[in-house]
Amino acid sequence: MEIQSHFSLKNYNTFGIEAKAQKFISVHTTDELKTVLEQHPDDPKFILGGGSNMLLTQDIHALVIHVDLKGKRIIETSDDFVWVEAHAGENWHEFVLWTINQDFGGLENMSLIPGNVGTTPIQNIGAYGTEIKDTFAYCTALEIATLQTRTFTKEECAFGYRESIFKNEEKNKYIITSVVFKLTKHSHKINVSYGDIAAELTQKGITTPTLKDVSDAVTAIRQRKLPDPKELGNSGSFFKNPILPKNDFERIVSLHPEMPHYIISDTEVKVPAGWLIEQAGFKGKRFGDAGIHKNQALVLVNYGNATGQEILDVARTIQQTVYDTFGIKIEAEVNII
Repeated sequence: MEIQSHFSLKNYNTFGIEAKAQKFISVHTTDELKTVLEQHPDDPKFILGGGSNMLLTQDIHALVIHVDLKGKRIIETSDDFVWVEAHAGENWHEFVLWTINQDFGGLENMSLIPGNVGTTPIQNIGAYGTEIKDTFAYCTALEIATLQTRTFTKEECAFGYRESIFKNEEKNKYIITSVVFKLTKHSHKINVSYGDIAAELTQKGITTPTLKDVSDAVTAIRQRKLPDPKELGNSGSFFKNPILPKNDFERIVSLHPEMPHYIISDTEVKVPAGWLIEQAGFKGKRFGDAGIHKNQALVLVNYGNATGQEILDVARTIQQTVYDTFGIKIEAEVNII
């Protein structure tokens, strides 16, 4: 293990933003992680995973610890379920494919989401009708202050829409080292409730889809809608879909009757942020090297040499315009650093 100074993070964030780490080290085992924390108790620390859910607007004046713990295994089975563990540095999509290849069900709708396994519970990532909380069993995390290992159950993680305890009460206090998922071995609950998936399967003539069929459909949809970060810097969906109190929604939709929406409960309604942004006129727009993707208004992109601040300025312009147009506040899903 070697600490490097003034280390470029351009290849460690999917936006491809040029920013420097004051100090940088990559750890490959839990013991290495503990050693680094023990040897640098007073340094401010920045924990880096796959770099897929952040926008760097400045250099990092801290010790950046790149968590690159690898490994995945089956740890328990029953007649109906299997519990699989993946270490924090495993690529999420590759892990999803690994489960599908063994006919383990539950993660297929979240195929091709960028990032690593360790950060998935923090954000409670989700796509096409499923979220991490649906299959999450528990995770193991290292407490930075004490170097003690703790297990967090699903209930303790307090999952919400793109929320968890790791973004709130326990923010910056723990480093997730592995995650365990409870997946089905048979009688899989195939979820094709989202129209895009159903349409993709219909086009392929598939009426009884397998896990792989669903994964392939999701992958194809995402590849059409979302740019590959290796070719065009981005962080996937930049904004959360706003969830409105029913009374507010009814008032707003009376002014904009064409507004699509999803009923969440008797009191809440979700509105697609991408539709709001597109209606506000931003889809495909470019501001220097910062812009909005031509196929998906939720995705902000770096066309080459945009700074994080330039992308943030575009995001703020979008937020203000959407609010002025619809009276709806949209929040960033991406962490602004």
